[in-house]
Amino acid sequence: MRSGRLAHHARVRVAGGRARGVVGLAEVGAGRERGQDALLRVELDLDEVIFGTHRDLEVDTAILCDTCQGSCAAPGTSAVTCDICKGSGNIQRAVRSLLGNVMTSSPCGTCRGYGTTIPHPCPTCQGQGRVRARRTISVDIPAGVDTGLRLQMPSQGEVGPAGGPNGDLYLEMKVKHHDVFSRNGDDLLATLELQMTDAILGTQTLLKTLDGEVTLDIRPGTQSAEVITIKERGITRLRGIGRGDLKVGVQVVTPTKLNHKEQELIKQFAASHKQQQPSLTHFQQGLFQKLRDRFLNL
Repeated sequence: MRSGRLAHHARVRVAGGRARGVVGLAEVGAGRERGQDALLRVELDLDEVIFGTHRDLEVDTAILCDTCQGSCAAPGTSAVTCDICKGSGNIQRAVRSLLGNVMTSSPCGTCRGYGTTIPHPCPTCQGQGRVRARRTISVDIPAGVDTGLRLQMPSQGEVGPAGGPNGDLYLEMKVKHHDVFSRNGDDLLATLELQMTDAILGTQTLLKTLDGEVTLDIRPGTQSAEVITIKERGITRLRGIGRGDLKVGVQVVTPTKLNHKEQELIKQFAASHKQQQPSLTHFQQGLFQKLRDRFLNL
């Protein structure tokens, strides 16, 4: 799993000018800046998607400083009102113009517009109110998610500067490839290789699905490219009730290596049936569509 950040970026406060110590990150009593949102990519097996799963995820993020609890000041101290702007965060100046004196306002260069400075910054977070750390988040991932889907976890992102509100955590899903089953919406798709004799005579077989075994009845005369649907054996619907279906495409396997006795039996079978010469027939859209889907692994 890899962690990353979304496009939302927190502004960086830099010490400078005539400030004593570190510039205050937030004005006392004012709304504090929200933390960054975070993005975490989560890989899931296909069987975890059917019913959902629980994960404990490790996130590298910014958390509240335990030493100053977001005040940015060393223990026993606090932010003080800027002695230049008197806490307003702005400096007003009178500028002479053709129309007379005009009052202008600009951010205070001492406190950077926050109205406070911190003479004694916290030694743990260097006056930021937060520190980098790894933390574990427990999350129940619902059934039915698919690759590219993002789950939002409010207030589970980075804590804001000076202990500001947390951003959100987004979990981006990626469902790993499965060698047997593929997915089409809420349905699961699979291919069953069927021996020619079983296709002719019919049979019953036990399939191992992602959530247990299921008995499949093959009717006599089953043809290649036929699709057998097993109800309610697909993916649990993310928004709704019930599950999709398991659709099994049949591929009849024609034997390529026969001994002399087997060849004679096939010849006897062919002789007992009036065989028509191979010929073109009318166009069947459904058959070609199924073949196309199989070749493209849809």
